[in-house]
Amino acid sequence: MSANTDRHQTAAARYFEAWNATEPEALAKAVAEAWTPEGGYTDPLADVTGHAQITAVIAAAHEQFPGFVFRPLGVVDGHHDTARFGWELVNEADGSAPVAGFDVVTLSEDGRILRVLGFLDRVPAGA
Repeated sequence: MSANTDRHQTAAARYFEAWNATEPEALAKAVAEAWTPEGGYTDPLADVTGHAQITAVIAAAHEQFPGFVFRPLGVVDGHHDTARFGWELVNEADGSAPVAGFDVVTLSEDGRILRVLGFLDRVPAGA
């Protein structure tokens, strides 16, 4: 049984805002609003800590997939200080979504992200 709360939904919304920011200043601001300074991000392709490294991972994703946006799949599910949600990377030009996965996040007391554990369910060959 989940206790889906506004806290979990707000954290996920800030997370997607960070992943969809493309301008350097907006990206840095969104990462700072979503993650604690010591926050981390781990998926099969990255294991980073701190705002600068998280910002670099997001910027690299935009370089690899220009014109794509991250969109949530389904609802945010959460309890205590943990939330999980699915997502897909969508091409704004044609609506295709070559990359999809789900993330599990741990939140700090102030609702910002301490840690993200990301899982990739769909990845194009050669990515």
